[in-house]
Amino acid sequence: MTGPEQLAVVGAGLGAGILTSTVGVASLLSFPVLIALGIPPVVANASNTLGLLPGALSGAIGYRRELREVPRSQTVAVVVICAVGAIGGAALLLALPSRVFASAAPWLILFTCLIVGVQPWISKWLRARSNHPHGTQRSMSPATTLFTALTGVYGGYFGAGAGVMMMAVLGLGLDLELRIVNGLKTLALLAANLVASIIFVFIADLNLAASGLLAAGSIVGGYAGSHIGRRLPATLLRVLIVLAGVVAAVLMLR
Repeated sequence: MTGPEQLAVVGAGLGAGILTSTVGVASLLSFPVLIALGIPPVVANASNTLGLLPGALSGAIGYRRELREVPRSQTVAVVVICAVGAIGGAALLLALPSRVFASAAPWLILFTCLIVGVQPWISKWLRARSNHPHGTQRSMSPATTLFTALTGVYGGYFGAGAGVMMMAVLGLGLDLELRIVNGLKTLALLAANLVASIIFVFIADLNLAASGLLAAGSIVGGYAGSHIGRRLPATLLRVLIVLAGVVAAVLMLR
């Protein structure tokens, strides 16, 4: 890569790190940059996952105050389920044509954008019919567990829009403030990226130069994004998540 190309990858990593900790569509920024540099799609996907891992880590550290407000059982359950799902996603990436998930991903993202947008009303409706309408949901329902695992699979396979999906799943399945859900989402995607990255390091072809440059930018962006996400009003953050998801889906449909 030339000097300007290296700067472009670092900049993409910085922006993707910010998106990881806020609206959750990081790969839609960084992945196309790697493709534009002529890196084959599967190699670019695996290298992108590895390169964004430091951004997810720094973002999770930035959200440590919010994560302390989540019951430990919830945190462990979300992280483990998402990580197990990512194993399946990484295996699918190496075994299946990329068009299989790519064709379904835009519609999945649009659906989850709808869920994120109407989540406050759905949650209110569900609480009204719950045995504990005023208490925090302390355990994950079978549906929340299933969709957390499926989001982990998607995160390990491709990941573009996985953050939007995870926000919808956790926002509906757990009685938590949006800023706390954002922190838990960042930690869950860290687990998914970590598991997938370990698999890719041993099995997949990687462009380590691209991964390293992405990592340099994403580690700064992830931490900065956590502070941005914490300060955004819940309604504004929800609107930005929906807009980012819609843009991501439209770009993927082109």
